[in-house]
Amino acid sequence: MLVWCHLAIAAQKDLDFNRDIRPILSDHCYACHGPDENKRKAGLRLDRREDAFKTLKSGNRAIVPGDLKRSTLVQRLTSRDPDELMPPPEEGKPLSAGQVQSLIRWVKEGARWKNHWSFIPPERPVLPKVRERDWPRNEIDDFILERLEKKGLKPAPEADKATLIRRASFDLTGLPPTIGEVDAFLADDSPEAYEKLVDRLLSSAHYGERLAANWLDLARYADTSGYHFDGVRFMWLWRDWVIDTFNENKPYDTFTVEQLAGDLLPDPTREQRIATGFVRNNMTTDEGGSDPDEYLNKYVVDRVSTLGAVWLGMTVGCAECHDHKFDP
Repeated sequence: MLVWCHLAIAAQKDLDFNRDIRPILSDHCYACHGPDENKRKAGLRLDRREDAFKTLKSGNRAIVPGDLKRSTLVQRLTSRDPDELMPPPEEGKPLSAGQVQSLIRWVKEGARWKNHWSFIPPERPVLPKVRERDWPRNEIDDFILERLEKKGLKPAPEADKATLIRRASFDLTGLPPTIGEVDAFLADDSPEAYEKLVDRLLSSAHYGERLAANWLDLARYADTSGYHFDGVRFMWLWRDWVIDTFNENKPYDTFTVEQLAGDLLPDPTREQRIATGFVRNNMTTDEGGSDPDEYLNKYVVDRVSTLGAVWLGMTVGCAECHDHKFDP
């Protein structure tokens, strides 16, 4: 039964649980084997590692890392008996051949489990060993060179100065360099020419605008209030605060506190009060026939959902009505 599965498990890219496995389990398995105790079947829960690997009342184990024959999950995924096949055919959500192969390969390779990605603390990696030690100029280069050497590739030649200034300018300000800036950079033959270029771009007001653009998107910034009249509002004050904050290189913890509770700080400044515009970026309505209590609830849900996504890396919108089937 499992012969074809072994043949399908070939050298492929490394499997990542959160990217390749958890979404399959979430979409096809959690409805019957997830957090909802009332709907859980066979006492099997697959959304938590300790439950997915434990011995069931039947004496079987759904997942035995590295052992395909003892893993009933694999047996049910590959069964030709419609009464044994999982997911059940009557559910109308069959797995594709590729999804089945990914699950089998995952079990075969040890069923490595990962917590939700936003709960995994960052760790300082060990610098890889590379052969061309003269090429890296910083730690990032070591990791790039390691990947290149694994694939038998050589680093690309260093870009010419005209290309460098265009790349640096677009990366740091979002704008192309002027002709005068290009000419000045090309004429600067000093060893510090590129370093001076980067320092100049970092000190530009456009640098804050470039970085702020991504944050404004996350915080659902808009110049108007949305809904029926879509009236103009003064949210640009908060927008300018974000831009100034990036240009000032304000510490991230301060950046966070002032946006969430700047008005609650001791003797808050005008700028700290403006910072709390983050929590007022939601759409608002002035329509006379609307129910204030209903829309107040909508505003709260929007703020909580945004805070969860932006600062926690989690989608919490589902929790408005029920347990989330995917995120913790």
